[in-house]
Amino acid sequence: MACGKHRAARLMRQSGLRAVVAPRFRVTTDSKHALPIAENRLDRDFAAPAANRKWAGDITYLWTGEGWLYLAVVLDLFSRRVVGWSMQATLDRSLVLEALESALGHRRPEAGLIHHSDRGSQYASADFQAALEAAGIVCSMSRRGNCYDNAAVESFFGTLKQELVRRQRFATREVARQAAFEYIEVWYNRQRRHSSLGYLSPAEFERQALAGATGIARSGELSSASA
Repeated sequence: MACGKHRAARLMRQSGLRAVVAPRFRVTTDSKHALPIAENRLDRDFAAPAANRKWAGDITYLWTGEGWLYLAVVLDLFSRRVVGWSMQATLDRSLVLEALESALGHRRPEAGLIHHSDRGSQYASADFQAALEAAGIVCSMSRRGNCYDNAAVESFFGTLKQELVRRQRFATREVARQAAFEYIEVWYNRQRRHSSLGYLSPAEFERQALAGATGIARSGELSSASA
């Protein structure tokens, strides 16, 4: 039996059903520029021996009733914890600069930390490169058009879109901003368990790693004292 779109819509309303709209797409990487490009020092090695050895950054977007809201994050590859983030209505270098400043405000990395990103103009900008150099951070960039070179952050964004953004409509940027903040700081960093971390949250994984390192250090001190 034929079913027109109006009848289908009426039947869906009666059953409390709503169509899932395909997400809007927005390009966030502008790699067509003449700015210097760093080599891919990370080279898809997403494992890190300790916190603050390898960070990865990227940008995604959230659609709201007021337009786009852009989210830049910095992920510590040791624990997959979001250590820095920033949200703005515009897509420029200040977005990634604020995310980096946020990460440096929470962490005190030693010189030699690798920061990996795509080769977008925001990350290649003189301001961002100067901020990395001032902090003693080594820059690494993906190859052109290769999302697998930054797969860890892409995976985080996929999780965020699946668990937060899909099936939600944000009326305003402020509503989206608050939802993203709660997802990152309350749920993802502190409660969401990861199979790659032994089913611990990023915060708990770091806590246990720190406790283990402290225990080893104390054991060494006791051994030295007894000798």
